[in-house]
Amino acid sequence: MATKVTTPKPAELAESIKLIPPKTEWMDTPTEIKPGTFCWGAKGKNLGIVEFPNARDWNPSEEDWKLPENWQEIFLKGMKDLLGKYRSFQVFMDICVRCGACADKCHFFIGSGDPKNMPVLRAELLRSVYRNDFTTAGKLLGKLAGGRKLTIDVLKEIWYYLYQCTECRRCSLFCPYGIDTAEITMMGRELMNLLGLNTDWISGPVANCYMKGNHLGLEPHAIMNSIEGMIDDIETITGIRVNPSFNRKGAEILFVTPSGDLFADPGTFTCMGYLMLFHELGIDYTWSTYASEGGNFGFFTSNEMAKRLNSKIYAEAKRLGVKYIIGGECGHMWRVLTQYMDTWNGPADFLDVPVSPITGTRFENAKSTKMIHVTEFTADLIKNGKLKLDPSRNNDLIVTYHDSCNTARGMGLLEEPRYILRNVVNNFHEMPDNTIREQTFCCGSGTGLNASENMELRMRGGLPRANAVKFVKEKHGVNMLANICAIDRATLSASMDYWVPGVRVTGVHELVANALIMKGEKERETNLRGDPLPGKEGN
Repeated sequence: MATKVTTPKPAELAESIKLIPPKTEWMDTPTEIKPGTFCWGAKGKNLGIVEFPNARDWNPSEEDWKLPENWQEIFLKGMKDLLGKYRSFQVFMDICVRCGACADKCHFFIGSGDPKNMPVLRAELLRSVYRNDFTTAGKLLGKLAGGRKLTIDVLKEIWYYLYQCTECRRCSLFCPYGIDTAEITMMGRELMNLLGLNTDWISGPVANCYMKGNHLGLEPHAIMNSIEGMIDDIETITGIRVNPSFNRKGAEILFVTPSGDLFADPGTFTCMGYLMLFHELGIDYTWSTYASEGGNFGFFTSNEMAKRLNSKIYAEAKRLGVKYIIGGECGHMWRVLTQYMDTWNGPADFLDVPVSPITGTRFENAKSTKMIHVTEFTADLIKNGKLKLDPSRNNDLIVTYHDSCNTARGMGLLEEPRYILRNVVNNFHEMPDNTIREQTFCCGSGTGLNASENMELRMRGGLPRANAVKFVKEKHGVNMLANICAIDRATLSASMDYWVPGVRVTGVHELVANALIMKGEKERETNLRGDPLPGKEGN
């Protein structure tokens, strides 16, 4: 299973993209599951921990996927249940007219040229089974009505392409009927989950989060040790020792961030930014080593698992007796919080509507969830003149901004990060309009696709975003790509190294901390990464 796969060189990969239709109809064109374009199968141990069905080790590259004998019955019954439970799924199965408006909007289609990665055709893979078994025309006319039987080859094809969708919803923006292809992918993955056809990169973090409270499986002492290391680095840079609290009852605010910020660069620099900002403000907040994950990989398996993993945030807020919650820079964390959390685990009547303890601003947009994004909080501070900033400390950086799919299209968080950036850096340039804001391109590795064994797929999916970065690099000399998503910080680093060498990746609050003038700080010589500040290169 762990056979090493060589990723093509950038020129080879780009040359391989052929936007030429196949000679056969899509139903008659066989699918090849290619190394480098799929994630390894889930381990039975992890599936068992969360009581997922058909827990066993399995390998997508092998002929035998070790399915239950009645796998077709399980799949079709599951589809019937989902059609009955979610009206949107039924509607999306019925109303598509195959106009193709979405076809060239998907980053995986642009990066691969594979027609089955057109959103319309990827959905059609599942829709064809729906037509065959759940519509009168399909039952009578079969293929003539767009239906096909659920065979093992059909199942494998559906699985393969469901895991070439990051649920970014860019295609949905252009659909004249408003079909949310991400929801179709979500329903399809739920069906795959009924057969135990999950991936290791998703099921492992889900099991860790279920048992330990975070995707990395970090124990409380490991979390605290990691943050202690950041505290030491902050003291070295600024001369100030910050003093966060953990699991403290009675604090005003609970802060929750993705675990990637706790343990992996460049996320750790973003985390240092949070620590410095909150210390400078003197706000009454606490971290939790139990609800130590804002992200939610359960969202990539089933709604029920996502609900279970999300519940720890409100449960911990209630246990600690805080007034409200601030969340860190994460993508799918915020889609879950904005669109699902209150329905799943609310109402959070035991919490207050967030009110900034510094500016007095009442965040009415968080009236139901009682949780605000850290960029909303910081943008409000800057607007009200509560931070002393020196953007010249970031003068060595020429910055552009990547709108993370879930915060942009999932919650409309478009202006706050840009407002912050324009106040903490002097050199900021936008990418082309049709690649940002609501039309932003995905990083190419979300929804649990950010593994190492599928690197070719990731680089193909990351090509459209990389092209836009390359444009501003060549035009303006951009050397830093900012974003507000932990997965983006990890995956875009690899994508930039591959497609646009010389461009690094950062969180917004790393740049905030570089510019932040703290009371009592010593003269700074370096930024958070240890690089000399502009004008300090010779020291």
